[in-house]
Amino acid sequence: MRLFENCGIYATYRTRLRRLSADARSYDDHRQAFLADRYSSSHILEPVFEGDSSTFFTNGDDETIQRAWASEHGIAADATLEQILLAQIEEHRTEVFYNLDPMRYGSAFVAKLPGCVRAKIAWRAAPSPGADFAAYDRVLCNYPSVIEQWRAQGWKPAYFSPSHDPAMDRFAANDERPIDVLFVGSFSRHHKRRAAILEAVATLADRHRVVFALEPSRLTRLAESMPGRLLPLGAHRRPRSIQRVTQPPTFGLAYYEILSQSRIVLNGAIDMSGPDRGNMRCWEAMGCRAMMISDAGNYPEGMRDGETMRLYDTAEQAVALIRESLADTATLDRIARAGHQMIRTVYSKQAQWAAFQRIVASIAG
Repeated sequence: MRLFENCGIYATYRTRLRRLSADARSYDDHRQAFLADRYSSSHILEPVFEGDSSTFFTNGDDETIQRAWASEHGIAADATLEQILLAQIEEHRTEVFYNLDPMRYGSAFVAKLPGCVRAKIAWRAAPSPGADFAAYDRVLCNYPSVIEQWRAQGWKPAYFSPSHDPAMDRFAANDERPIDVLFVGSFSRHHKRRAAILEAVATLADRHRVVFALEPSRLTRLAESMPGRLLPLGAHRRPRSIQRVTQPPTFGLAYYEILSQSRIVLNGAIDMSGPDRGNMRCWEAMGCRAMMISDAGNYPEGMRDGETMRLYDTAEQAVALIRESLADTATLDRIARAGHQMIRTVYSKQAQWAAFQRIVASIAG
């Protein structure tokens, strides 16, 4: 199988990536700098990390890496990122195109793929207003209710899960965990339930070390700036209790590091998948052997309350559960270890790759 995997990156990650790849002189240098930092690693398939010679990987929305490849292959300097991506697929003679960025490269892009591509597969597990994924042979997701929505739209969805990154295991081995409660994620006025929970948990900072590594929305950043304070944007500002425990967002190996220093990782859905749960933080928290406390809902296989994680229904319950867990360190450690063992076995890279191969076979069949 000649596999081509395309990824996309957050704009806020670019600064870190440019720093990590400052000495890169070639496309391969840029790609290796990215892969070494393990960003989005739970979605990157095993052959990519194994360096399989028939597998190609790139970040199709990253101008720096894409133009490095284009320059090395004699492509005009004014070529678009879409044109460069198509040239890469053609040059690679791709048979299976796996796209983690289908909002950017949707059905209109799929229609332009060369004839060598026999299977077109996308991953999408987030709100997708105005999206068109109909040209993909499969659209992968780990939320059953979203899968049913897409099936009703006439698309061809399939269940597929993130995986455990084995690079997390050395971080999971860390026993020095000075952070009592960690939350890493986004913050905006649309996250009303999340904001309420964060505000409640922030009150624990008077007795425990609480850290929120938040990525605020553009409007939140404006509201909290000096000019923004002169505008009627109070509803978009984070409460002072949250601001006091907040630090900048973190990515890649720096994210693994802060997870490995945390005893509890707080998690919460953002009301886009109905009762289904299973966002990336589940794999990341348990992968680094923190105990995850998350909101109640329907979780994937192996994620069980009281065994591999803990669940809450309300902000008040979340606070009570955190207090209870920090007071009972033996139970906290037992659940954290069970969560790590479960995630690294049930959701191994090998299991993920085997599931992906079955999906490809179902298309060919």
